[in-house]
Amino acid sequence: MVARETVQPGELLFTVPRAALLSQHTCSISELLERERGALQSQSGWVPLLLALLHELQAPASPWSPYFALWPELGHLKHPMFWPEEERRRLLQGTGVPEAVEKDLANIRSEYYSIVLPFMEAHPHLFSPRVRSLELYHQLVALVMAYSFQEPLEEEDDEKEPNPPLMVPAADILNHLPDHNANLEYSPNYLRMVATKPIPKGHEIFNTYGQMANWQLIHMYGFVEPYPDNTDDTADIQMVTVREAALQGTKAEAERLLLLERWDYLCKLEMVGEEGAFVIGWEKVLTEEELTTTLKVLCMPTEEFREIKDQDGWGDDEREEDSLTMTNIPKLKESWRQLLRDSVLLTLQTYATDLKTEQDLLSNKEVYTKLSWREQQALQVRYGQKMILHQLLELTS
Repeated sequence: MVARETVQPGELLFTVPRAALLSQHTCSISELLERERGALQSQSGWVPLLLALLHELQAPASPWSPYFALWPELGHLKHPMFWPEEERRRLLQGTGVPEAVEKDLANIRSEYYSIVLPFMEAHPHLFSPRVRSLELYHQLVALVMAYSFQEPLEEEDDEKEPNPPLMVPAADILNHLPDHNANLEYSPNYLRMVATKPIPKGHEIFNTYGQMANWQLIHMYGFVEPYPDNTDDTADIQMVTVREAALQGTKAEAERLLLLERWDYLCKLEMVGEEGAFVIGWEKVLTEEELTTTLKVLCMPTEEFREIKDQDGWGDDEREEDSLTMTNIPKLKESWRQLLRDSVLLTLQTYATDLKTEQDLLSNKEVYTKLSWREQQALQVRYGQKMILHQLLELTS
């Protein structure tokens, strides 16, 4: 969507009446979904909206039929969950995407067969046989993942359950940029798309999907921002990788057991976990408290560890020199920097290719243009992550 005239910040671009939104509360089976709410509980929280979509898609007189005609073709969605498994693993190894997709696929299948299909079979007059399909459900999950909106809670409602997702016609056709020029605002009767900066006539209107790393964009939306455009890009260091790096430095069994004791202590503090990750951005570590505490506990002298463990923690002794901004990392204690460095080196080993291989592909336009779309997208994900990790490697040397 482009601006028809030059637009200034704060100017209204368009409105969407709440009556036009498609959600579990506005669809034609909303009363049934509300009555059965308890039976439709799921890990994703999306089942009521997905059932609304399944019903409205096959309802001959659905008021949202013109909206459905604007959807992308469901059989051609670009999310990695639709890539062949071998290709997904080969192209995205080390990025965290294959593992995220495998969890999604397992959850989708479980949700469909345990909740969605039994509900449709219990109400056959509302769901024709053509929509009782795992493949269609799979596609609609990807569509909701990429195109739905979630109205933020009011500040005083922070402790409430998040609002359910909803489909917002017109707003969902805007593309994403981190440096966006429009934003969706919520009011009682309308949703308003408002300019956040000047938009010259004929220029594209961009919304934002939030601060998204490239691995999140490809996973949830099916595209990436080419390097170096995504200033929100991140790389993950798995928490267990830091443990493995620390164990590499132990020489005797007693040292190894002490390190595992320190790790158990961090687990009790809920600073680490078997499936968690430390998130590294371009300018700072996003999981600063968790990584700072982990480095502190794993690297402190034995006597100090025994003391804080016996006292069940330590006081507020945060120091500026322990800050994990990129500019401060060279000032960290040598033991911290060494453990960080070893953790980065282990993380880089999880990728199938090294940084130079990626740089050669990106710098050779003739070779790059011959790559498939999926190969190009995956390359951008891998390259951005490796550049962040190599920056950290340089800062810890």
